[in-house]
Amino acid sequence: MVGNAVFRAEGLRKSFGRTEVLGGVSLALHAGEVTVLMGANGAGKSTFVKIISGVYERGGGTMDLAGREFAPTTPAEAIRAGVVTVHQNINDGVVADLDVATNLTLDRLSGANAPMLFNPARVRREARAVADRMGLAFDLKARVSDLSLADRQMVAIARALAHQPKVLILDEPTSSLSSAEADRLFALIDRLREQGVAILYISHRMSDIRRLADRIVSMRDGVVSGVFDSKPLDYEGAVNAMLGRKIHLDRIVVRDSAKPILTIDGLRIAQGAKPISLTLGDGEVVAITGLVGVGKTALAETLFGVRKPLAGAMTMNGMPYAPRSAGDAIAAGVFLVAKDRGENGIVGGFNIQENISLPFHKRMSRFAVLKRRLERATARRQIKELGIVCRSEKDEMSSLSGGNQQKVMVGRWMAQDATLFILDEPFQGVDISARRDIAAKLRASAGGRATLLFVTEIDEALETADRILVMSEQTIVGEHRNADVDLDRLLAEVAGGPLHNAA
Repeated sequence: MVGNAVFRAEGLRKSFGRTEVLGGVSLALHAGEVTVLMGANGAGKSTFVKIISGVYERGGGTMDLAGREFAPTTPAEAIRAGVVTVHQNINDGVVADLDVATNLTLDRLSGANAPMLFNPARVRREARAVADRMGLAFDLKARVSDLSLADRQMVAIARALAHQPKVLILDEPTSSLSSAEADRLFALIDRLREQGVAILYISHRMSDIRRLADRIVSMRDGVVSGVFDSKPLDYEGAVNAMLGRKIHLDRIVVRDSAKPILTIDGLRIAQGAKPISLTLGDGEVVAITGLVGVGKTALAETLFGVRKPLAGAMTMNGMPYAPRSAGDAIAAGVFLVAKDRGENGIVGGFNIQENISLPFHKRMSRFAVLKRRLERATARRQIKELGIVCRSEKDEMSSLSGGNQQKVMVGRWMAQDATLFILDEPFQGVDISARRDIAAKLRASAGGRATLLFVTEIDEALETADRILVMSEQTIVGEHRNADVDLDRLLAEVAGGPLHNAA
């Protein structure tokens, strides 16, 4: 049952220079209620959350928490008051060089009431209690940097819950989680709701929203554009309010390619895994889908030369292809948009122009001197073609929304002609509008290369690809031409059904 408003914001405003990011946002969060916040990249969601979290100072408006004025000046102050945030960037919620146990108890160890003496046994005992509440089964002595992305996300969430918050803010929390891990998180959210915690859940995944939302709030252009709390919830209306226009899901016009670009024969990427055999054709966009941890990233890294296969062979345009490094792959025209743009993609201290040209300095140089005019023209072309929202190519990456940062990463590799273009979770944390901009550009420019997408969300595959392959247990278990797809069969394969001949 929904309780009283635990948190209330009235007319929140925030500007950066002359740019107004929030234009008067009012929102209440109620005890025992999950409020889903939807908004396109650049709508102001992140700024709103950072004000609540004490990262940014508000430019106007008021906030109250449990009936008292709330104006945190630091994240630590917000946490002490009972407002805890798990940010989309996992590294903001964990200290990678420390072990799991220390991460789970770090705030108690470093707070004002921290014990004088460090007691490792007590730390592990308290960490185990936190881990047990979350159902975390991995070694508490393990360094966080050695964990998978999904496990790091679970540690960040567990650390947040150790504070027993009044208000819990979750920003795209399932973006790196498997279906089983997401279900565990959903069960935990259900328990927190029953305990009276007010939860703000930021997501674009309709499966998450349908599972959790008591209410949906849509944002657009720095203001609330719609509130949906009547049952049944109007999901389509919420999306339309977020985007400001009607969504039409046009079907893909499937292209069949007769000219092979990449042929994979008996490739084995893990011990005990069945071999992978497939062909990718000229102009074809192929999506490989499957749960987190089934080997999608391992296959992407193998194709890009940063991981060696255990067996098998590949040919590119009829010639042997066996890259020993990422440099070998790039030289062969194989480009990869990596999964984690924050860790493996963008260079935060560089501007848009510098980020786009980074892998291709040699191609853009003469006598070891970078051709700045060519670099600038290339960046401007990608900004225009991908619709990157910015003032100029000189804008710092940190000033861009997540969707526009992702467009820069895609634009970096689309700036040069590729033979094979690989994108690992290119829509992760990206709103529907940016996702469709990227997908449309990928399809429009697909001629002359093979394009391979690795995606967890089946909707992303259905909206983008000519063919959909399913991965399970480090191999391909199903293949579907993207026309009248048998979704029951596809979902059964994703869930680990029997192997199909997908070569």
